Amino acid sequence: MLFDLVVIGSGPGGQRAAMQAAKAGKKVAIIESGWDGQHLPASAGDASTLGGGCVHYGTLPSKSFRESVYRWSLSSKGTLRSHKKRSSDKEGKKGATVSESDLPDMLRLLERKERVVADESKIIHDQLKRNGVQIFLGKGRIQSPNEVVVTDKKGGTQKLTTEFMVIAVGSHPVCPPHLEFDGKVVHDSNTILTMDKLPRTMVVLGAGIIGCEYASMFSMAGTKVSLVDRRHEILASVDREIVNHLVERFESQNVEILLESEAKRIEKLPGGGCHLHLSNGRKLEADVVLVAQGRFGNIEGLGLDTIGIDHDERGLIKVDHHFRTTVPNIYAVGDVIGAPALASTSMEQGRIAARHAFQISDALNAAMPKFFPYGIYTIPEISMIGPTQEELATRGVDFVVGKAHYRELARGQIVGDRWGLLKLLVDRKTLKILGVHIVGDNAADLIHIGQAVMAFDGDVQYFIHNVFNYPTLAEAYKTAAFHAHNQVQTVSGNGTKA
Repeated sequence: MLFDLVVIGSGPGGQRAAMQAAKAGKKVAIIESGWDGQHLPASAGDASTLGGGCVHYGTLPSKSFRESVYRWSLSSKGTLRSHKKRSSDKEGKKGATVSESDLPDMLRLLERKERVVADESKIIHDQLKRNGVQIFLGKGRIQSPNEVVVTDKKGGTQKLTTEFMVIAVGSHPVCPPHLEFDGKVVHDSNTILTMDKLPRTMVVLGAGIIGCEYASMFSMAGTKVSLVDRRHEILASVDREIVNHLVERFESQNVEILLESEAKRIEKLPGGGCHLHLSNGRKLEADVVLVAQGRFGNIEGLGLDTIGIDHDERGLIKVDHHFRTTVPNIYAVGDVIGAPALASTSMEQGRIAARHAFQISDALNAAMPKFFPYGIYTIPEISMIGPTQEELATRGVDFVVGKAHYRELARGQIVGDRWGLLKLLVDRKTLKILGVHIVGDNAADLIHIGQAVMAFDGDVQYFIHNVFNYPTLAEAYKTAAFHAHNQVQTVSGNGTKA
């Protein structure tokens, strides 16, 4: 069968590449295997498998679970459980676990996830079909720069011939062999939400984004969590003041953070659970261990070496700024090319790759924006765009920091967020916004206000001279802008600090 474009993988990057080409009138095919890099079967060999790991194992399931946990924590039962735990802490029992009767029902918490996954898969299927994209369910293997063979789950094969390809096969979590991954006691991020009940105790290995997200979710639900990392700090790429606010929240939720240590071996217990032996000599007992220590590209069986597509030892494909691989008519996007490995950036990469392949509009000049936002869905959320305060200081940039604490906003008082903080990093001379860093409710949404001002080369005057709805969290921008502006005025002698 002859196509203009064949896309391997129906996750965010693959979807956008296929849709962009289809909108341009190209004949497009998309291949979805229905299983991830560890060969975990999806729900069925049909359209319900569309969406890739983002829909079925990663982004949407975890964020749906987070929403359920967060809403439960605001309910009467969640509030009562939190009060009981705080009382225990005051009585000198910090670190004590709650009983199973205090924990919410895991299957109830997962109902939202199941609904979101099913609905999103159907939406993706309908969008692809509506735009004339032909869907092939099976494993794609590249035989030549212009040929892909699709093998379905019954062993049948079809050969697709194409002018261009986009590889968007995603990635899978890595679990070191000595940790004896079993999907029951030792989990990765693909299996952690297959549990049928909440654990009383959990050890999370890896304090990166995924590890911190799940640590916050389960601790909010009542699980006693120990967060372990061999590095000396958590979320190393995030502004330190923002991380400190998250750590303060973790401590209030009874999360134990163990840094500069790692798991050396795991000892399964006959009655369930395990003992985890750490490099610092500690022995942790846990019902469940979550391993969140990096990801590898899903390139196994793809045939990359046959046609000379370069990749590294982690299975990450090398691409240029147009997302072309070392085979010029084959592109790669998303997690399989490595950082930033966000669903949002994967979508844009897929769109850019398709535009470049078919010379759509200003395709030769199309590129990822210099700055784009990151969202970390801990509780509370973290979001950021631009360099951190530490990075600017290291580079010797002359800047001021404008801050707005949620506890000083009317909306912050209403929603009960006393930890929230928004920071504006502002060039002292030009007043241009260099970066925005937020921790607190709705951070991942609020960040786009700062993103828009930065994209249009705006400065803090925009926030000072505009009106914001009251009461809103968005008012934090105005408060932070005044804080930054006052510092500039005070130093220059043109005013006094408000």
